[in-house]
Amino acid sequence: MTLTHAVEASPAAAPETSGTAPEALPLDVRRRVSALARSSNLLVTCDYDGALAPTDASASRPLPQAVRALRDLADLPGTTCAVISARPLADLATLSRLPAEIHLIGSHGTDYDTTLDRPLQAADKATALEQLRDQVEATATCYLGGGHGEEPVFLRLNGPDTGIRVGSEPTVAAHRVADTPAAAQLLTALAAERRAWVFGERPTPIERMSLLSNQSAVALVGPDARLAWFCHPEPDSPAVFAEVLGGRSAGVFAIAPAHGGRPLGQRYEAGTMTVRTRFSRLETTDYLARTETAGRTDLVRVVSGVVPATVEFAPRPDFGRAPVHLVPVEGGLRVEGGDFPMVLFSPGVDWHVSGDGTHDTARATVHPTSERPVVLELRCGTTDTAPSGTGEPERRRATHEHWTDWVRDLDLPVTARDLALRSALTLRGLCTPTGGVMAAATTSLPEEIGGVRNWDYRYCWLRDGALTVQSLVSLGSTTEAERFLDWVHDVVATLPGPELLRPLYSLRGTDLGPEEVIETLSGYAGSRPVRVGNLADHQVQLDVFGPIVELITHLSAARGHLADRDWDLVEQMCAAVARRWDEPDHGIWEERDEPRQRVYSKVMCWVSLDRALALAADYGRAADPAWAELRERISAEVLESGWNEQAQAYTTAYDGTDLDAASLHIGLSGMIDPSDERFQATVTAIEAQLRSGPTVYRYHRDDGLPGGEGGFHLCTTWLIEAYVLTGRRAEAEELFKHLVDCAGPTGLIPEEFDPVTERALGNHPQAYSHLGLIRCAQLLDRD
Repeated sequence: MTLTHAVEASPAAAPETSGTAPEALPLDVRRRVSALARSSNLLVTCDYDGALAPTDASASRPLPQAVRALRDLADLPGTTCAVISARPLADLATLSRLPAEIHLIGSHGTDYDTTLDRPLQAADKATALEQLRDQVEATATCYLGGGHGEEPVFLRLNGPDTGIRVGSEPTVAAHRVADTPAAAQLLTALAAERRAWVFGERPTPIERMSLLSNQSAVALVGPDARLAWFCHPEPDSPAVFAEVLGGRSAGVFAIAPAHGGRPLGQRYEAGTMTVRTRFSRLETTDYLARTETAGRTDLVRVVSGVVPATVEFAPRPDFGRAPVHLVPVEGGLRVEGGDFPMVLFSPGVDWHVSGDGTHDTARATVHPTSERPVVLELRCGTTDTAPSGTGEPERRRATHEHWTDWVRDLDLPVTARDLALRSALTLRGLCTPTGGVMAAATTSLPEEIGGVRNWDYRYCWLRDGALTVQSLVSLGSTTEAERFLDWVHDVVATLPGPELLRPLYSLRGTDLGPEEVIETLSGYAGSRPVRVGNLADHQVQLDVFGPIVELITHLSAARGHLADRDWDLVEQMCAAVARRWDEPDHGIWEERDEPRQRVYSKVMCWVSLDRALALAADYGRAADPAWAELRERISAEVLESGWNEQAQAYTTAYDGTDLDAASLHIGLSGMIDPSDERFQATVTAIEAQLRSGPTVYRYHRDDGLPGGEGGFHLCTTWLIEAYVLTGRRAEAEELFKHLVDCAGPTGLIPEEFDPVTERALGNHPQAYSHLGLIRCAQLLDRD
C-alpha cells in the first residue's frame, strides 16, 4: 500500500469560487485570512502606494484584482473598507477610482471623504486608523502597508488586529507578502472566504438530509453522500463533522464518482436506518453499526459499483477548533488532535494526506468492483484499525435486524402508513441508551435564513421526551417509555423537590453548561450565531408536569398496570403543580421575555391533576383529596381569565389579545368540550391569524427576539386535530396532505416551513414534527 504525506494549502482557506491561487501565500498569512474572515465586524484598510498600486510611478493605478476584492469586501455585511494614504485626498480619488463604498483618507490621515459618520481628528495614519476602527466598532482590523511610514501603524495594532507588510522592507508587522500582486491575491482570498462565512456555503436543503442512528449516536448524510453532521462521544457533544453549519472548514467526509456524475437518488433500506445514495454505476451505503463497547461509535460507509470513486476525509473535532493530523497506519488512518481516539479503518486504500500546518485532509481514489466493495469505517473511541471479528456484511445484517425486528411489531396507522413508519423509526432513533430523548438531532439550523433564532435541540426536554415516547407507546412499543421514565426518576431524585424540575437536561440527565457561541462557524446559509447549550434550561415552564403524567396514563393502559414507582412520580408531579401552578412562566416556546400567565401552561397543570385522578380511579390508588378541588379551580380560572371577548378566542395569556396555537389544547386536552362555541371560535381565530396556507405559526407577537420564523409543523398537527374534533374532516385531510408534502425525499421532517419561500427551516429531524404526524394519521384512521 502506497502512503504519501505532504504539507499543502488547506482547501478551506481557498473556496473554489475564489478564482485565486492561495498556495502562493505564506502559511501564516493564509491562517490569518481564515481568522479575519470570521470576525463579526471586520475593518479592512490598505496603504495605497506599495499595497494597492506599485510604487515605481507617480501616477500608479491600483491593480484591478485588488479593486475588485475591496469592492467585494465592502459589499459584505459587517465589513468596512478604507484606503489610508500619504497622497492628498483629491489625487487619491482621481488615481484610485475606487467606488464610493470604500472610504478614502488622504494626506497621512488628515484629509478624508465625507462618507464617514463622524469627522476624524487625525494627525497621522496610525491615529486615523484608530479613530476609524472605533467609529465602525470593528472587532478586528486588517492593515496592509507597503510604503514608507507604515511602521507606526503596525505598532499601534493590538488584540485581533493584523498587520501585513507588502514587500521586503524590515518590519514589526507579524506577517508579510511579497508584492502588490500577492496583496491583491490576499484581498481576493479574504473576500471569498468572508463571503462563504457571511452567507454560508451552498447549503443542502434541510429536509433532504437523512438521519443515521444506532440510538447511541446520530449523523446526517446529505443527498450527495456527504457527511453533513456527526458528534461524538454523545449526540450532544461537540461535532466532529459539521459541514452543514460551517462548510468545508468544519469537516468533510465525501464520496463521489470520479467521473463527476450527480447523485440519482437516496433512500432508506425498508424498515431501517441504513441509507443508500445512488450514482450512475456507483452506490454508497451508510449506517451506524451497533457496538457493544461503551464510548465507541462505528460509522460505516460502503462504496459499491463498477467505476472509480473519490473520497475526501477531513475530520474537524470540536466544531473545527481542534488541530487535526492524519497519520497513515496499517489498515487506514489514525486521527490525532481530538479529545478521544479516532481512526478510519480503510483496508487497501492508498491515501494522500495534505495539510496546512494546522489541519490535515486525506484524499483517495478507490476502485470498487461488483464482487469487492470498498469499506470505510470511522471508528470513534478506539485506535484499533484491525479487521472486525465479524465482516461488514454481518455487521450490516445485525444493524438491519435491530430495526426491522422492532418495526415488525408496530401497530401502524393505515393513513400515510409509510410516512408514519419512517416517523416511528426517526423517533426511536432520537431515543438514547440513557433514556434521554433528543428533541432534534442538530443545533442551530435556523428558524429564519440569515436570522439569529438558531437553537441547540440536542438535549432532552421533559415535554418533548414524554410526547415522543408516548407516541411510540401508541404504536405498541413501550421500552422507550420505560427507559425515559427511569431517566425522569433519576433526575427528580437529584432535586430537593419536583417543583424544581428544569425544562431540559443533557441526555445523561445532568444540568447543561452555559450557552456558548461558536464564532468560527458561518452557520447554515450564513445564519448566525451557531449555539451550543440552551439558556432555556433556566426558564420556568410549568407545563412540563402534565406530559409526564399523561405518559404514565398511556403506558399503564398499554401494560395493564400502574407501577408503584410511577404512581410515586405522579404524586410528585401533582405536588409540583399544587405549589407552582399559579405562577407566570416562559411557556412552551421558551420566549426570552418576561413570564406571563399562559393559558397552555395552566391547561397542562390541569392535565396533571385530571389524569392523576383518572389513574387513581382505574388502578385503585389513593388520590390526594385536594387534587379534585384544585383541578376544578384551575379549570374555572382558565375558562374565565383565558377567554378574551375582543379576540373572540382563548388567547396566549390572561393579559393580552395575542393568539398562540398552543391554546388549542384547551379543547384538545378535554378541559373544554370541542363542541363548545368558545373552542370552535378559538379554532377559527387561530386559523384566521396563524394559519398561512399549508402551515400554522406558533404566534405573531413580539417575543423579545429580532427576526421571524416559519410555520411550526407541530402547530399544524394541532390544528388538524382541532379540525377533526370540531367535525371539519375535509379541512383536516387537506391540511394533513400539506404536512405530508413537507416531508423530504426520505421521509424526514424538520421543525418549520416557510410558506413564502417554500423551504424547510429549523433543526432536523424534529421529534415534534414526526410525533404530530403519527397522531394525525391515527386520528384520521379513527374518525
